[in-house]
Amino acid sequence: MAYKAIPKILGYGPRKGLEGPFNFMGRPLYYDVKEGAYYDPRSDFYIEQDEMEIINAQFMNLFKEPA
Repeated sequence: MAYKAIPKILGYGPRKGLEGPFNFMGRPLYYDVKEGAYYDPRSDFYIEQDEMEIINAQFMNLFKEPA
């Protein structure tokens, strides 16, 4: 089994009522369980599902590349 370390993003920490922050290629996102969506604190909007699928696909490609 292999893993790849993803760096933390400075300036973003836990927020009440949200899970995270999660680092998606330098983009901090929080998961809001009540909304069932990811929240982007930089834009102050929730991420649409189709955009989140693109972000997830790009993120998973990081793990396919040899370390």
